[in-house]
Amino acid sequence: MTETSETAAPVTPALETERLLLRPLELADADVLQKLFPQWEIVRYLGSHVPWPYPHDGALFYVRDIALPAMRAGTEWNWTLRPKSEPGTLIGVIGLMSQPDNNRGFWLLPEWRGRGMMSEAVEAVTEFWFETLKQPVLRVPKAIANKGSRRISERTGMRVIATGEKDYVSGRLPMELWEITREEWQARRGTANPPAP
Repeated sequence: MTETSETAAPVTPALETERLLLRPLELADADVLQKLFPQWEIVRYLGSHVPWPYPHDGALFYVRDIALPAMRAGTEWNWTLRPKSEPGTLIGVIGLMSQPDNNRGFWLLPEWRGRGMMSEAVEAVTEFWFETLKQPVLRVPKAIANKGSRRISERTGMRVIATGEKDYVSGRLPMELWEITREEWQARRGTANPPAP
């Protein structure tokens, strides 16, 4: 058992939804990620910091040298997505980041899209962001061409607060910055605290 102080960053917990298990990312996931991730349909709307063509050790480098250290530092929280019906099958990744104007990112294998699973995962990690981490606002930049991701933001109560351009794996594209505040999220879920008498 490890000791933690009251100021320690919250550990990334296992989460679940009706159909998904969200397991904290670990080093053992790197081999599977290396096989699944390098697909144009997955990477084209990701930030240009993602190397493309994807190197043979790209997943190992990402998990070992970027994601896990950030998770230990309490600046990122990353999960693999697995269907409850197939708990040994990794189908995507979702993460939260304490970066200005870039607090959440995700990808899902193309064959699992269109079933509402990422919306479930988004709801679970957004609850963690607001209720456990007590963050006041969640902001996510998205390529305007990324219609599926934009639909998830619409369905989960986010709104566009700014537009511009950003460099993606597929090039420089028009983008939107989406936002939801903690109060908006709680009101949408019916969990806002009633006013004091």
